[in-house]
Amino acid sequence: MILEKVIKQINIQSEYKDLVATYVEHILNEFKDKIHSIYMCGSIPKGTAQPYKSDADFTIVCANPEDIDYERLSNIKDKLLEEYPFVTKMDTIICSMDDVLSRPNDWGFWVKIICVCIHGEDIGEKVPPIIISPEFILDLNTDTKEEVDRVHRSLSNATDDALKTRYTKGYSKRLLRALYSLIIEGTGVWEDDITKMKNAILNYCEIDPALVEYLYACYLDSRHVPVEEFLRNAEEVYRYFENALHTMAASRNSK
Repeated sequence: MILEKVIKQINIQSEYKDLVATYVEHILNEFKDKIHSIYMCGSIPKGTAQPYKSDADFTIVCANPEDIDYERLSNIKDKLLEEYPFVTKMDTIICSMDDVLSRPNDWGFWVKIICVCIHGEDIGEKVPPIIISPEFILDLNTDTKEEVDRVHRSLSNATDDALKTRYTKGYSKRLLRALYSLIIEGTGVWEDDITKMKNAILNYCEIDPALVEYLYACYLDSRHVPVEEFLRNAEEVYRYFENALHTMAASRNSK
């Protein structure tokens, strides 16, 4: 079964069009010919964004990510968040053209399936069709341990309540995405709606449903969640995920 694109048509609401256009303009002015293409994912390009609730997720594809100065990029973000206060958060992922083309089940999946191109040539069109398989699931999760370890450390060391809330929400979403990747052979689609994702996990995954509901509740409202309690549950979820992934890899290798 071949994965289809999550967002088939860009439908940016009027109140967000100026934000997107201004972001693209600032990025091109700042980094000029270093940019190959710019992408978005999430509620804004889907046309479901809600002011003061939704964030803005961008991806920049370039020849060499080291050409993009993160401090200058952060300055652009800060300026836009001040100019457009109804956007709760703004994230920019940077990857190379080579990453997209040489890692089709990882960066290729991200650009081809999850994102939509808002500027430049859509390099996702050069990525071969992505076939749902154990190999795809294993490749997709190549960096999951590193990402989970990073957000685990960030949350463990956070002292500011706002950061604790942000990291808990992000950690919850990352674990739910990881669990969903395990069952994609059953669903046949990549689901980016967090509620539908949670329901599919409950239907297809053998993990304790209470843990899934806990992560979902923390994603919806991560304020006042005790950090030690959350980390305990997060570690249990990740153990389940890691064991399932190892079982999948062993089964594939034995064939």
